[in-house]
Amino acid sequence: MKKTIGLLTICAISATLALTAFANKTALQPDGGQDACSVESKTALYKDFLANYKGDTAKAYDAAKKYITCPVDQSDESETKRVEYLKTWIGKYEKENRKTRFQQLINDKKYSDAFPLGKDILNDEPDNLGILLWLSNSGYVVQTSANNSAFNNDTVAAAKKSIQLIESGKAPEKWAPFESKDDSLGWLNYIIAILTVDKSPAEAIPHFIKAASYEGTIKKLPLTYNYLGLAYYAGPYAKQSAEYKAKYENKDETPESKLALENINQLVDRMIDAHARAVALSASDAKYAGIKGDALKSATEWYKFRHNQSDAGLNEMIAGILAKPLPPEPTPLTSLPTPATSTPASGTGTSMGSAPSGSNSLAPTGTPAKAGATPVKPVTTTPTTTKVATPAKPKPPLRKAHPGH
Repeated sequence: MKKTIGLLTICAISATLALTAFANKTALQPDGGQDACSVESKTALYKDFLANYKGDTAKAYDAAKKYITCPVDQSDESETKRVEYLKTWIGKYEKENRKTRFQQLINDKKYSDAFPLGKDILNDEPDNLGILLWLSNSGYVVQTSANNSAFNNDTVAAAKKSIQLIESGKAPEKWAPFESKDDSLGWLNYIIAILTVDKSPAEAIPHFIKAASYEGTIKKLPLTYNYLGLAYYAGPYAKQSAEYKAKYENKDETPESKLALENINQLVDRMIDAHARAVALSASDAKYAGIKGDALKSATEWYKFRHNQSDAGLNEMIAGILAKPLPPEPTPLTSLPTPATSTPASGTGTSMGSAPSGSNSLAPTGTPAKAGATPVKPVTTTPTTTKVATPAKPKPPLRKAHPGH
């Protein structure tokens, strides 16, 4: 009896294995039991490919992919050449198909989905300026619209590569998503600055200045200059203010402390200039009302800080600021400037005035020569103690500034 049970068990196992093998074999024999990789099947696939590769390329691609998955008879020269040809065709198809899908995603404004696909295209064509321009814009829109910084590093790299190619004389078939060569260079520098300013405001400054040097959207955008003023404040001003406080606070004035203060003065003057431009460009445009208010407040406070708490001449400065070239980053002074023979009227002097009322951040006029505490951003209320101001974090730009919208 035990032998019978054992024999039945063995038979059952054998039957199960046989059925499994049969099932596996059957799975490879579609269409009436014909092997998918038989000579007949591969001949049919190749005919299908030839019938569609000039028309229905997707169908031809499917047939070609199935063909090359089959084992290759290395002794058959015609077979090996056929497989080699199909693999080459598949590579070209996939390359062009990526571009088609990328453009469709861009058209649908699915920038997050388009970005990885664009990077794949650049693996094949690293100097494809058209793709680089769209990647620069896509990463910028993803960051500023959805606060998604996943592509920031790659976006900055794409923008820098785009600038390099354009400056070397390369041009795309179309400048989209921008309007022209100059408009593209303005936007590319602006994008680098915007995606850099939070972590490295000093690094962003030259890109804001460069962005504003090209004729196009960015040169006329109030945000460009308001950000520039904030970048000066959060970057070199914050650094030099902290150094001034550490070295010279509550100590006798020296040529070194005066020189340090003059270098800070240069930065404050750049901040006033930048915010004044933001005010002038905002004009009465309702969509820039918030920016104009912020910029005017900053311009006024810094101007008064530099002109003995007087705003005399500020309105005239703002009215004429756009007729003047945007000043470059200040060159650090290594010696004190020659004192002016007379003090200009209407608040146009260049020497640092007294600090805001109630603050001991600088020695007021007429007091013994002492280097005071670190110059800080002016405040509207009298502070109880003098502190180094926390660098302001720039506000995100308006969505209407995006070229991809």
